[in-house]
Amino acid sequence: MDRLLSCEFNMDTVCVELEFADGSMISIDTIAVENEVADNMYKRSELDHLIYIDPVAYADLILGGDTEAYLKNITKYNPLN
Repeated sequence: MDRLLSCEFNMDTVCVELEFADGSMISIDTIAVENEVADNMYKRSELDHLIYIDPVAYADLILGGDTEAYLKNITKYNPLN
């Protein structure tokens, strides 16, 4: 893979699609990712936020990061007392 040309969320396929200068493409199935790593609405909400607001950060997290550790640190459920 070469230089990244575009990265965007495709609502028709529900995938984040990356296109590279060498013509290669990667398509990340966001529903499959959520089903695998997000076990509550807070984690799903955080992933959805990245998908819509910053698909490049989402792709970087999924392809190169520790998604479960990120979600554990960023989403904390504090019940009301």
